[in-house]
Amino acid sequence: MKTPDIRVRMLVAALLPVSLLSVLLSLVFLITRFDDITQAYQLRNRSVARQLALASEFGLFAANKQQLQALARGALREPDLRWVEIFDTQGQVLASAGKALGEASSPPPSSEEAHSFDALGSFDMLTQPVFASGIKHDDLYEDSNQTGAAQTTPLGQVVVQFSRESVAAQQREILLLGGLISALGLLFGLVLAVRLSAGVIRPLMRVSHLVERIGHGDFAAAAEVQALTPPRDPLIDLQRNLMQMAGRLAGVRQDLEDQVATVTQALREKKEEAELATQAKSRFLAAASHDLRQPVHALGMFIARLAQLSHDGQTRQLVGNLQASVNAMQNLLDGLLDISRLEAKAVQIRFEKFPLMELFERLMRDLAPLAQDRGLKLRIRPCSVWVRTDPALLYRILLNLVGNALRYTETGGVLVACRCPGNKPQASIEVWDSGLGIAPEHQNDVFKEFYQVDNPARQRSLGMGLGLSIVQRSCRLLTHPLELSSRLGVGTRFCVKVPRVGPNRDQALAPVLDTPQTSDLPQGTVLVVEDDDMVRQALVGLLQSWGMVVAEASDLHSAQILIRQGVLPCLIISDYRLNEPLNGIRVVAQLRQQLTYPVPACLISGDTDPALIQAAQLAQLTLLHKPVRPAKLRNLLRHLLMDQRDSGTETGS
Repeated sequence: MKTPDIRVRMLVAALLPVSLLSVLLSLVFLITRFDDITQAYQLRNRSVARQLALASEFGLFAANKQQLQALARGALREPDLRWVEIFDTQGQVLASAGKALGEASSPPPSSEEAHSFDALGSFDMLTQPVFASGIKHDDLYEDSNQTGAAQTTPLGQVVVQFSRESVAAQQREILLLGGLISALGLLFGLVLAVRLSAGVIRPLMRVSHLVERIGHGDFAAAAEVQALTPPRDPLIDLQRNLMQMAGRLAGVRQDLEDQVATVTQALREKKEEAELATQAKSRFLAAASHDLRQPVHALGMFIARLAQLSHDGQTRQLVGNLQASVNAMQNLLDGLLDISRLEAKAVQIRFEKFPLMELFERLMRDLAPLAQDRGLKLRIRPCSVWVRTDPALLYRILLNLVGNALRYTETGGVLVACRCPGNKPQASIEVWDSGLGIAPEHQNDVFKEFYQVDNPARQRSLGMGLGLSIVQRSCRLLTHPLELSSRLGVGTRFCVKVPRVGPNRDQALAPVLDTPQTSDLPQGTVLVVEDDDMVRQALVGLLQSWGMVVAEASDLHSAQILIRQGVLPCLIISDYRLNEPLNGIRVVAQLRQQLTYPVPACLISGDTDPALIQAAQLAQLTLLHKPVRPAKLRNLLRHLLMDQRDSGTETGS
């Protein structure tokens, strides 16, 4: 409900008392006048009835009907008189004149006056008894008691009927007059209220407009209002105070604007400094990441080559420790790479329909050795459910969940199961463990990077604290709900909800993990383009240990010279960042253009920029991030070479 403004309220406040007084006086006047008219009407009717009764005394005494009839007709000349009847003591009608209003009945003989009216109030009926006059005769022998008895015995009665039309007409006239007087009083009160309230409303509205303009920042309005304010304004003091306040506010606003401008300029400078610092930090981190990945990549290659040689027991143990350290560093760098790719949304999602059990079998094959080493039991419940999601990302999610469960469980085991409650469109993939559990206050923090509840010493055997963060980001990317429930001393349950689909028997599951193959690599020449001598030597040595013929080059020019000298590679491995204007993508394109056949190629880079991932995808090149695990590189080479051999392409060696 909208509240009326001050003008309406002031007008109502001034008009309401006048209106109430006018209405009250009109009601008192009307009621008084109505009573006066009614009383005068009733008195006149009684007077006419009594006079007619007196005039009818002789006619009733003499039973002279003609005289009584003439008397009845003459009585009709009285105002409002409509009907007259004269009865004797036996109730017989001796005279009648006029027309009765409504249903008129002969009243029983009575010695008292009677007054009645109809239900609608349109007429009044009066009954007046007729008595003999008390005149004494000169008969000395007349009994005085008999004379008194004669005086109290009526000779008959007169019944008259009066109409109320004249009374109603007078009441209507008075009511109309009262309404007119009330209207005039209200009009006068309205004019008076408007005149009186204007003297208060105008200054208030002036003050209201002044406050509104000041609120919008127009402090010059105070001078205009001062020029228009009459000297006898009742609110002149208030307006002067408002003008003083406006002046002070104008000064304060100017000071604030100056301060805001100063602070804004300072913030702009700080922002530019922060942006420059952020860019410098990004460049430093990118360079540091690249420079760190280079030696780690070479170190991994050297250790893999070293592990292939024959050693005594002590040396073999030392090589194993070196390999474990390198693997830990590679796991950390891979986790950071996965997080950066998920954060930048550079991961390409490929939704497919596949049976979940095939994914479970791969999971069992890959993690069963870890469970056996820790003395735990890994159980995967068989299921026949088909789902629709990205198989590679879902496998990485389950790999992290089950790996974490095995890593943080000391006794018991880990269960992987799929539940399909009712006819719900989602399948719940659950991972249960019998570990120590996660306290409620830590259940939100375990998804943060590098956060570990029971690993304050940062032991590498308990992971790096990146697995659950990767799981959460991957689930968000796939829009798969992730749930966690845990009880201390009992265990933990992770649940990933994946959309269910109907089975498709004609579609096989795409490989989600490169598993080692026991067969040897196809023979052929591999062209390696790498500008870092240490990395190139490590990669060339590893490839040669696998039985590959390797041609090495440090840039595009030296690689083109090798091709012109007759080297026909069956595979090109190129670093992305080279000591020349051309990058690895363009180097591969130039070499393919020089060769007479479509040679397969792959990129190896220490850069983790998402733009590089997209550029490699557009060029249809497989991108491996340093440090590259030797097993992964071996599987990729086998895959590329087998595809080339199956396509029937002839290459030189």
